Amino acid sequence: MNVLATPPPPHHFSNPRLSPSRSMSFYTPTASVSRKRKVEDDEPQAEDGMSFSPSISPVPHTRPLPAYRHAKRPRSGPVGRALALPRLLETLDADSLRAVLQSLCTRHPEIGTEVEHTAPRPSVPSALNVLKNYESALQASFPFGGDSSSDYAYNRVRESLMALLDALADFTPHFLPPNETQASQSLTFLDGATDIIHRLPDWSSFQNSLHKHNAYEEISGAWVLAIREAAKRAGGMQLQYGGWDQKLAKHNQQANGKLQDAVNELSVNIGWMGGQPQAQQHGSRGNDLNSVRQELLAGTYGKNLPVHVGPW
Repeated sequence: MNVLATPPPPHHFSNPRLSPSRSMSFYTPTASVSRKRKVEDDEPQAEDGMSFSPSISPVPHTRPLPAYRHAKRPRSGPVGRALALPRLLETLDADSLRAVLQSLCTRHPEIGTEVEHTAPRPSVPSALNVLKNYESALQASFPFGGDSSSDYAYNRVRESLMALLDALADFTPHFLPPNETQASQSLTFLDGATDIIHRLPDWSSFQNSLHKHNAYEEISGAWVLAIREAAKRAGGMQLQYGGWDQKLAKHNQQANGKLQDAVNELSVNIGWMGGQPQAQQHGSRGNDLNSVRQELLAGTYGKNLPVHVGPW
C-alpha cells in the first residue's frame, strides 16, 4: 500500500521572519573587568577624602530679604496751600496793614501796649505829611463847580474836614512839652500846622466857620506853651536867633490877629531876655534909612553933624 508521505511541519526556528541568527561570542570576564577599569580610570579621583556626591555639594549663599521694604511713593502733583505770614504781609499796602494792626490792637489790648512801646517816635516831617494827606482828601471831596463856601459844599466835605481837624488835634499835643523836650521840634511842627489851618476853607455860614476859628484858638495856645518852654532852655537862644518872631508875626497877619496872644508871649520873653524882636529891629532900621534918604533929597544931610578939626 502506497502511503503518501506527509512532510513534517516546519519548525518555528526556521521561520524566515525571525531575526537572523547572530554569532554567539563567548563571555570572557577578563574583558569585562578591563573595560570597567578603564571607565573608572577616566573618572576623577577624590582628593583629601572629599566626595563629589551631589547630596553634599556646597549651596550658593543667598542674602536674606529685609523684613520691611519701603515702597516707592508715587509723585504727587501741585497742591494748593495758603501763603506764609511774611509773604502775606508783603502783599498788604499801608492802609490794609494799618487796618489789620488796628483790629489786632482792639481785640488784644496787650498788643496795642507793646506796639506803643516798640514803634519809633513820630518825626515832625512824618506827622506833617499825614496832615497834608488829610488836607488833600479834603480838597478832593469838594463838588465840581458851584460856590465852594456854600452849605451844600460844606455838607459834601464835612466828613473829610472833621478827619483833618481830629488829626490836627491829636498830633499837636504830641509835639508839646513835657512830651516833647526839644523846643525846636515843637516850634517847627507848630509852624507847619499853622500853615495848614490857614488853608482851611472859609464858609459863608458863621456856624460852619467856627471850626477854623477854634483851630486858630487851639494852635495859639500851643504856641504860647511852646514859647514859654523854649524861653527856659539855653537862655532862650532858640527864640532870639531862630527868626520865630518874624514867622509868628506873619502867621498872625494871615490869621487876622487870632494869634496875638502868641505874639505877645514871644515879645515878653524876648524883652525879658534883653533882646529886641527882629521885626522891630528891621522896622527901626528902615525908619533910619528913610530919614537919611529924605535928608539927602533935601540937601540937609550932615548939617547937624559935628565938624572935626585937625588931621583925619
